Amino acid sequence: MRRLARALPVVIVAGLGGGAHGLGGQWVEESGNGWVALAVYHQDTRDRFGIDGDIRALFGEGRAVTTSSFLTAAMGIAAGLDLWGQFSFHRLRYDDVAGTRSSTGPGDIRLWLRAAPLKWLGSSVPLAIRAGFKAPVGDFDVDAEIIPLGDGQRDWEVMAELGHSFWPRPLYLSGWVGYRWREENTLARKDFGDEVFYFAQVGGRLGRLGYKLALDGWDGAAGVTEGISVPGFQRDLVQLQPSLTYDVGPGQLEAGARFALGGRNLPAGTALMLQYFTRWEPF
Repeated sequence: MRRLARALPVVIVAGLGGGAHGLGGQWVEESGNGWVALAVYHQDTRDRFGIDGDIRALFGEGRAVTTSSFLTAAMGIAAGLDLWGQFSFHRLRYDDVAGTRSSTGPGDIRLWLRAAPLKWLGSSVPLAIRAGFKAPVGDFDVDAEIIPLGDGQRDWEVMAELGHSFWPRPLYLSGWVGYRWREENTLARKDFGDEVFYFAQVGGRLGRLGYKLALDGWDGAAGVTEGISVPGFQRDLVQLQPSLTYDVGPGQLEAGARFALGGRNLPAGTALMLQYFTRWEPF
């Protein structure tokens, strides 16, 4: 139980913004064009989703406080092809009857390559295929007194993305569905269950003010710990994120909240989000 309790803050990170949700849509960047976004999420919770999806108190009268920042950038590198990268930094704290444990430092790095295959055939339908991986950069330690900044293993994922603009009306839809292969953490002897993940978003603008409503989540398979399959330890999460944007300088400032609607074996609660997004074009 103690080992699971110490792992709770880092799995919050996975649900906050690790997948570059809602950035860039499905319209692949033109060569030399790109964008950059800096997002900060903060969650303070005393609740978790149990094995059956019910909401329970964290172990040992626990309280998990997570502040995570994600710097995400994308750039078109060829016709119908762009490259994405994401870097993160986390401050994690877990308080319970045994005391306070905290960790601060960089998290894992994610890289993706995205292609628009229909564009090569002359179609304007914004269908894209994105594939990428997560490199285990965040510190990981099996010591029960240390909160890890990452899961200590690599992930590989592929997703199909689709979008639609209702131009000239300032309204759009976008979304994707994908599959994530999770490698074994050989240090902890834990093989995380693979995950099916999804994202859907509707957004629009009213002058300088914009709005978004997004639904995202994942459904994980049973994991393996020390060679033993643990069917009850499957991580699922469904989140709803409404937000508002406003033009500030060359980009947009976005503020919103992410509500955990349901899940299993993950923290529950609400996270606040603040993000700045700006584009660039070649001179």
